[in-house]
Amino acid sequence: MTYIPISPKERDAMLDAIGVKSLDALFDSVPAKYRFPQLDLPAAMTEMEAAALLGELAASNETARDLACFLGAGAYNHYIPSVIDHMLRRGEFYTAYTPYQPEISQGTLQAIFEYQSLMTTLTGMELSNASHYDGATAAAEAVNLAFAQFRGKRRKVVISPSVHPQYRETIRTYTQGMDLKLVGDGADADLQAAPEALSPLIDQETCLVIVQYPDFFGRIFDYTKLVENAHSKGALVCVVANPTALALFKTPGSMGADVVVGDGQPLGLPLWFGGPSLGFFTTKKSYVHKMAGRLVGETVDTRGEKSYVLTLTAREQHIKREKATSNICSNQGLMALASAIYLSSLGQTGLRQVADLCYQKAHYAAEELSKLPGVGLCFSQPFFHEFAVCFPKPVADLNAHLLEHGILGGYNLEQDYPSLQNHMLIAVTEMNSKDEIDALVSVLKEALDA
Repeated sequence: MTYIPISPKERDAMLDAIGVKSLDALFDSVPAKYRFPQLDLPAAMTEMEAAALLGELAASNETARDLACFLGAGAYNHYIPSVIDHMLRRGEFYTAYTPYQPEISQGTLQAIFEYQSLMTTLTGMELSNASHYDGATAAAEAVNLAFAQFRGKRRKVVISPSVHPQYRETIRTYTQGMDLKLVGDGADADLQAAPEALSPLIDQETCLVIVQYPDFFGRIFDYTKLVENAHSKGALVCVVANPTALALFKTPGSMGADVVVGDGQPLGLPLWFGGPSLGFFTTKKSYVHKMAGRLVGETVDTRGEKSYVLTLTAREQHIKREKATSNICSNQGLMALASAIYLSSLGQTGLRQVADLCYQKAHYAAEELSKLPGVGLCFSQPFFHEFAVCFPKPVADLNAHLLEHGILGGYNLEQDYPSLQNHMLIAVTEMNSKDEIDALVSVLKEALDA
């Protein structure tokens, strides 16, 4: 049955209201030769034929289910418990949108509240919004927060060169036209330098310092000293964090960070060929009014029973556009729910086990790869589940050889860091078995010997 949105009578009334006699007359301004172009379309199919064709096209894509995956660089192949999909497909969650009316949105509001509570615990911060589109936009919103906090009087942002390249690009896209000076991540930046190397760049004009934990190369640094240096100059510090790593290592909050952001994809979200994902954003209570997005709070109703409300919604739907903190108008509610279910189902112990498996397997892979002639780790610092490897041959050639053997290789660092020629960023998660790691080493050895 075809759904017709308006009746003929309603259509005629609308045409009459705008002074047009017919639907055809609406297109009088379009030259006749362009109105009905000949389209080279295939013949019509039945539903069964169309489904078979689409299935055949989809099968041509290879995924992490078909290949042994060692590609990370911001999106990771983690195991997703089946409970997540079962919960998300419940109608009350699957169809829910923005909870503007709390009296009929208590379930959605509570789910968001639980997500916020979990994220503050994970990052060591005081509050969380719920949420942004992805980690890159969350990082850009941190810049907006700092800019607003200083009322535009500080116009310098110091960015570590080891922050994800796409995050840095997104920040530059967001801030164009704001007359901000972004420094620290130039082409001549020393990638081997410790975080304290950024300190000389921080001055009275700096509103924000941005670092990553673990950084883009998987390295683990303690940013406590850098945070202290930044605070001594009055600047804020944003830490871009991998949420899985936070189950194993010191939280950014304990280092004194003012804002902690990142991508929630590792928390129960598939790779999905790039999205959707969610960007988590946590900060201190003192910056709540400068934070973009929504904040759900817990209270009691007129009967004294627990209830949930939108405590803060500083968004353009509710206030004047010129006073809005950001023009982001929708959170990733379903994705935030997925992350909340993931964290709740694994619990503190389970999440730590996942992080520990990632850590141990990555170090085994790094040790075995380092035994290959001419191969070595690019950095000496401790790392989590991602590490950079130097090869005597081009990464593109090595990855092509790996793909022929059913292995999705690492990220070619030369794409973003020209100085890192023949450097591959390899990610290992709990999903990679010892056999897969051994196969990676064996196939790379074969490629290097060729």
